[in-house]
Amino acid sequence: MFDGIWSLPNLVTLIRLLCIPVFLYLLFVVENRAAAALLLGGLGATDWVDGYLARRLGQVSEFGKIFDPTVDRLLFIVGVTAILIDGSMPFWFGVAVVAREVLVGSMMLVATFVFDMARVDVTWLGKTATFLLMFAVPSFLLGSSDIPAAWFFEAAGWGLGLPGLALSWYVGFSYVPLVRANIAAGRAARRDAISPTT
Repeated sequence: MFDGIWSLPNLVTLIRLLCIPVFLYLLFVVENRAAAALLLGGLGATDWVDGYLARRLGQVSEFGKIFDPTVDRLLFIVGVTAILIDGSMPFWFGVAVVAREVLVGSMMLVATFVFDMARVDVTWLGKTATFLLMFAVPSFLLGSSDIPAAWFFEAAGWGLGLPGLALSWYVGFSYVPLVRANIAAGRAARRDAISPTT
């Protein structure tokens, strides 16, 4: 599990994790919505970097496979919740985004750690939904800032957010049969492993 923990990709993921309190500081202490939105957008735009480095440098690790998506989900949930508290995002939209992340994340955690399910890779549609939402969320924040083009970013938030939200819920439901199948496969593999050979 912890083999290969000290690697450049995991360091990049750690830096992204440490940027969460910086984002909260910019939003609630400095009260600079534009700076907070740009940081959040930058963190979303660099989501691919740690995975790319892991593959490019041959530093893929089991720890990184769990650490990276966990940080991504934490960053997403904290970002959306903070923007909801700030009042820069429609309440129903933010709740729908957070609820989906919590439900899918909880399902994966329970299936993995309680039922020993093998890790389920994120689908292409899931990555697309995340990409859309990761830019929609900071766009809403920029749309509530005092920058000259705020109206444009508010429109972009809706333009990216609505299809991203719909797609994310669709993908979330599509994971259910996949998780059930993987749990059943894991149970069958364990039964075969402990049954006496004939």
